[in-house]
Amino acid sequence: MSGLKSSRSEGAARRFLLRIAGIALFLAAWQAATSFELLGPVFGPAFGPGAGGRALLAMARSGVLFEQTEASLGRFGLGLLLAVVIGGPLGFIVGYFRSLEELTTVVFQILRMTSPLALVPIALIAFGVGSRPVVFLIAYAAVWPVVLSTAHGVSRVSPAWKRMVRGFGARDGSVLRKVIVPAALPELVQGIRLAVGVGWIVLVPAEMLGVDSGLGYQILDSRDRFAYDELVATILVIGLLGLALDLVLRRLKELVSWTA
Repeated sequence: MSGLKSSRSEGAARRFLLRIAGIALFLAAWQAATSFELLGPVFGPAFGPGAGGRALLAMARSGVLFEQTEASLGRFGLGLLLAVVIGGPLGFIVGYFRSLEELTTVVFQILRMTSPLALVPIALIAFGVGSRPVVFLIAYAAVWPVVLSTAHGVSRVSPAWKRMVRGFGARDGSVLRKVIVPAALPELVQGIRLAVGVGWIVLVPAEMLGVDSGLGYQILDSRDRFAYDELVATILVIGLLGLALDLVLRRLKELVSWTA
């Protein structure tokens, strides 16, 4: 047992060191690209990791970073919530009724493969300028992974489990609560994780469409002011927040999964 624990500890330490090494190599390549003036001698140095890091600290001290992050997370959270509230139940229904799955599969795939940014004109016409079209675009992008993953999880529930529970006198409601929902929950969380990735990518360009706050707006504002170090800092924040959200959902999926 002690040997197994030691092996696991060594494996965890090795993975940690490899990840640190990967970050270091990335930063070194990034710094080399700016040092050799691959982006030009005038503006290139402002895109380096050192300049971006200093700008990040300055933006944090001034409070700008937190204001823009709060605005983006608010829009993103609302869009994701709408996607889960709509997509979760819809996925359970579609996955439970096979005929309904066949009826909707082509339409859902077409809608899923339609870029949310192609709907920008419709969103602006329907909701006007401001946060509402941003929330709509995020929700549209995020709902399909939730629907399809949940439906897949429900459709994979073994009929033998349902028969066994019904054999004890359970009705359809009990089968849903005690068998289908627990079995499909990991797939629902996986769908939310995929939705976070898609929605987070849509957030930034959506915030470049007529809002005056958020990380996407901050990128445009930094560009217009030629504050390229702030632009790099904002990109870093977007990447780090996306990583944090993914890690949280990855851990949540581990907690709800039936297998280790």
